[in-house]
Amino acid sequence: MGQFLTHLESPWDGSRHEARTLQTTHAGRPLVARYDLERIAREVERDSTYYNAGCLWSFRDLLPVQDDRNIVSFGELATPTLQLARLGEQLGLENLFLKDESRLPTGSFKSRGMSVAISRAKELGVTRVAVPTQGNAGGAMAAYAARAGMEAWVFLPSDTPEVNKLECELAGARVVEVDGLIGDCAALLREGQKLFSWFDLSTLREPYRLEGKKTMGLELAQHFGWRFPEVVLYPTGGGTGLIGIWKAWEELSGIGWLEDPRAPRLYACQSDGCAPIARAFERGERTAEPWQGAQTLASGLRVPSAIGDFLMVDALRASGGSALGVPEASITGWMRRVGELEGVAICPETAVCFEALVRLVAQGRIQRHEEIVIFNTGAAFKYVEALRAVPRAERPRFRPGDSVDWRALAAQFERSARL
Repeated sequence: MGQFLTHLESPWDGSRHEARTLQTTHAGRPLVARYDLERIAREVERDSTYYNAGCLWSFRDLLPVQDDRNIVSFGELATPTLQLARLGEQLGLENLFLKDESRLPTGSFKSRGMSVAISRAKELGVTRVAVPTQGNAGGAMAAYAARAGMEAWVFLPSDTPEVNKLECELAGARVVEVDGLIGDCAALLREGQKLFSWFDLSTLREPYRLEGKKTMGLELAQHFGWRFPEVVLYPTGGGTGLIGIWKAWEELSGIGWLEDPRAPRLYACQSDGCAPIARAFERGERTAEPWQGAQTLASGLRVPSAIGDFLMVDALRASGGSALGVPEASITGWMRRVGELEGVAICPETAVCFEALVRLVAQGRIQRHEEIVIFNTGAAFKYVEALRAVPRAERPRFRPGDSVDWRALAAQFERSARL
């Protein structure tokens, strides 16, 4: 396991770095893990038994941990890719799918990144970790750190969803609230790092959370018979998920495992309350200016400045996709619509993708017959504040012995369905 990891590389300047020691960034930009793809092609069978095990760690030849004893896991099973037939029919789309990451151990796709990052940190001797977070990354880090026996510090904005704060504390993390945005949390973390010497697990400030997120793309290709769907829409904040899916396509292509070498068109979806990647893409720029006054109900998208901005933009352009910011006001309506038609509770970040999809189809940039996959990156139930904002009628309430006008009650629910 991990025998094919060769080095770390800076996509910014192409420089090569040692993978056997603890690394963060180079010239303020991310480092990414590189593997001997030619050796994998020669020595590993794509359809071997363990590749069909249906779990994150079955992809161990494309993961960086070198000793199985260092794996920190809760049994991260492959997440389902569900066809949204009823919603697809309503939208006039023949092949609409949702990959539901809410099924992972900590309720979001962050489980993937933290399982691999904490495992590798353990392997390299780390005993204390810290992260700035909008919520889900903190909860995942706290859980995996606890399982690894590490001390964990979580810095989050004070208006982070309350469930996220509670899950961090439940796992024993030291939780620090900051009256500001995630960048302010990161600044406070770096100030404390001088004293506490914790390892910073911020998005793309270490190389291995990305490797965990990459498994979303590996699973997607496997689900579709070792090929990628034509279109992938991804809710984009810090960007590791989007970058990871593209890295999965690049590596599978390099190994020669894909039945169809065509790349998926990637679309980065953001709220117009915080859309730095969409703005940079529209301007033809490779890096994004920090977004001023960032505010969105989709807390995971509230990332005014992403260290991996150029990696996202590069992937979008190379894939033939794009980035767009959609109206913040559309979020709660899509949460309700998807829930009512498909029974799937999507997080507010994912709701942004459905609004983006409708707009891209109307513009002719996505065709109605294409295979389209949207990622549900987290469990809606972790966003109590967002759920309360979803439009609904007043709930009827009765006491024992009350007389009920059943026709009026049914009419009330009918009006609710039209909201």
